[in-house]
Amino acid sequence: MRKPAWWIASLFIVGSSCFALGAFPPYSSWVGPVADGITFFIGSLFFTSAAALQFQQSRGRLEWWAGLVQLVGTLFFNRSTFQALDLTLTAAQADRHVWTPDVLGSVAFLVSSAIACVDIRRPSRQAARSRDWWSAWLNLAGSFAFGVSAAASYVIIDTDTLRNAQRANVGTFVGALCFLVGAVLILPRNSAPQRPEPRTNVKPDG
Repeated sequence: MRKPAWWIASLFIVGSSCFALGAFPPYSSWVGPVADGITFFIGSLFFTSAAALQFQQSRGRLEWWAGLVQLVGTLFFNRSTFQALDLTLTAAQADRHVWTPDVLGSVAFLVSSAIACVDIRRPSRQAARSRDWWSAWLNLAGSFAFGVSAAASYVIIDTDTLRNAQRANVGTFVGALCFLVGAVLILPRNSAPQRPEPRTNVKPDG
């Protein structure tokens, strides 16, 4: 049976891969806006599943708060990516139903990642320069990139265009890659259950 740590890392890997794929221009051009939006929504569901399991497994006050804030952030991403599937939204509606929860989710991820970095620096964690240490800081970088993307995704009502579509896309892609690498780093190396060694009957001498 797989350990919770394996499931957490694996779910984050799939979710991050979906976001990176959705932000990859050749893919979005090939599948079209609807399928691309579905890719983001599916990725957000994997994020939420991973965050819920991570929150359930959290130990300690800082880790608990980081997990809770992160989980709330994924729920905002669930809403923003789902609402983005409606291609008939006006600019004002897109800002209210897509951009606003996207910003809130990005802020939650940034706060959660900052708490995790503070937690990982505690002497009791003994994690300096470990895989957990690198994963925490990569998640912070990814959260910052998501924040840049969210800020650039505001729809200008007069022109019905994004404030900076290229920056929004690059921010999502870079952030997703950071989350992907961070999740790979915390993937347990020996996740498969070990089989017990066969017992041998040793006869006493004499």
